[in-house]
Amino acid sequence: MGRFVEGQNRREFWLLPSSLDDYVTADNPVRVIEVFMDELDPSALGFTRSDPAATERPAYHPATLLTLYLYGYLNRVPSSRRLEREAQRNIEVMWLTGRLTPDHKTIASFRRDNGPAIQAACRQFAVLCRDLQIFAGATVALDGSKFKAVNNRDRNYTAVKVAKRLKQVEASIGRYLAALDRADREGNDVPEGRTQRIGEKIAALRRQMAFLRELEAQVEAADDGQVSLTDPDARSMATSGRGTGIVGYNVQIAVGPKHHLVVTHEIVNEGHDRTQLVPMGNRAKQATDAKAIVVLADRGYHSGYEVLACEGTGILPAMPRADTSGRAKKGLFVRADFVYDPAADHYVCPAGAVLTKSNARSDRHGDIDHYRNLDVCHGCALRARCTTEQFKRFKRWKHEAVLEAMQRRLDAMPDATAIRCATVEHVFGTLKAWMGSTPFLTKGLKGVRTEMSLAILAYNMKRMIRLFGATWLVQAIRA
Repeated sequence: MGRFVEGQNRREFWLLPSSLDDYVTADNPVRVIEVFMDELDPSALGFTRSDPAATERPAYHPATLLTLYLYGYLNRVPSSRRLEREAQRNIEVMWLTGRLTPDHKTIASFRRDNGPAIQAACRQFAVLCRDLQIFAGATVALDGSKFKAVNNRDRNYTAVKVAKRLKQVEASIGRYLAALDRADREGNDVPEGRTQRIGEKIAALRRQMAFLRELEAQVEAADDGQVSLTDPDARSMATSGRGTGIVGYNVQIAVGPKHHLVVTHEIVNEGHDRTQLVPMGNRAKQATDAKAIVVLADRGYHSGYEVLACEGTGILPAMPRADTSGRAKKGLFVRADFVYDPAADHYVCPAGAVLTKSNARSDRHGDIDHYRNLDVCHGCALRARCTTEQFKRFKRWKHEAVLEAMQRRLDAMPDATAIRCATVEHVFGTLKAWMGSTPFLTKGLKGVRTEMSLAILAYNMKRMIRLFGATWLVQAIRA
C-alpha cells in the first residue's frame, strides 16, 4: 500500500469543523443562492404556504423550498424525491436550508402550487441582470426548440393515427376469428386452452375498438385535431429530421448576444414559430427596458402580418425571407431578381422589361396587387427561366415595403445569422444536456412553464457565476 494514497480509518476519532459554514467556501454557488433569496419578497411574488401533509408541524417557508429547487436545478437534480434525499445527506443543502428535511410530497406540492410565483422569481433575476447593465445593447437572438413531454408518441392521437390503428385492430380481429374457424373444423384435436386464449384476445381487441371509436369522436371535436392521453396539453410536433417528431412543447427564448443570458422565455404548444415574433419581441423589449430592440430570428418566424404588427412598436425584426416556391432549385428566376421601383410603382424583370400594375378584377379581393407586361413576355428570350404561363404575373403585398425595410436591415448586418446561431443554440444545447432524456417531469402547460422557469433561472445564475465569479455576484446583489 506504500505506493498509493491511503485514506483515514473510519473508526478513528477526529475533529470536524464546528459549524456547517466552515464547509462552504466563499466562492461556492450556494452563497449566491442565499443572497438572491434574501433579496426576494416571497409574499409579493405570490408564494403560498407549504404545509407538511397530515402533520401538526408548522409550514415550511416558501424561500426554503424555492432555495432547495434552485439548488436542484443548478446541480441537475430536479426530482422531488432526489431533493428529499439530498436534504438529508448533502452538506451544501443542509447549509442552505438550515438542516430542514421536507418530504418529497411537500417539495412537489410547492412546485405544483406556486407556478406563477416561481416564474416571477425567474423574471426577477432578469431584472437584476438588467439593473447590473448585463443586457448591453438592444439586440436579442430569438429561437424556438421542441422539448419532449411526459406523453409518449403512442399516447398521442390524430385522425390519421386513429384510422390507422382502427384498421390494424380490425385486421387482428379478422385473423383471430379465422383461427377460431380453423379450430372448429379441426374438432377435438385443438386444446381448449388455445381456443380460450384466442377468445380472450378477440374480446380485448373489441374493447380496444370501442375505445378507439370514442377517441375518434374526441379527436374530431378537438380544435387542433389532436388528443394526448397522458399530458392533455402536449402536442405532436415535427422536428428537423425527416419523418421524425416528438410529443412535447415549443420552448421560445430570447437571448442577449454578448453574454448568452436568457432575457425572456415562453412555452407554447404550437409546433411552429410563425405567430411568436410579436409576443416574444414585446416580452424582450419589456425585459430589457429598451425603447427599440432588434430581434434576430430565422425564417421560421417569417410572417408578413407579424412583421407588420411590429411596425411602430420599437420591435425591429431581422430575419431572412421564407422561400417556399422551389423556383431556385428548378433554375427559375426568384423574387429577388425582380427589382421594384417605388417611385414609378412598377417592377423591372431580369430582361429589363417593365411590369406595371394591372387593374384589380371584380372577383379579386384582399391586399395583393398584380403586375404584368402582355407585350414583351411572348417574345422574351428569358421566358423559359421566368414563367411557364403565357406571360409573367408578379404579385406584391400592399405592405411589402415593411418586408423590404426588414431585408435592408438584415443586409446591413451580414453576420446576423451567425450571431443568432452562436447565441441561442448554445443555450438550447446547454438546457437539453442538463435536462437529459426526460426534459419535463410535470404535465400540462402550467407545470411545464414552472419547470422551464426554474431551469432558465438556474442557467442564468450559473452563467453569471461563470462570467463574473460567485464572490462578485454576491456583492453585486447585496449592493
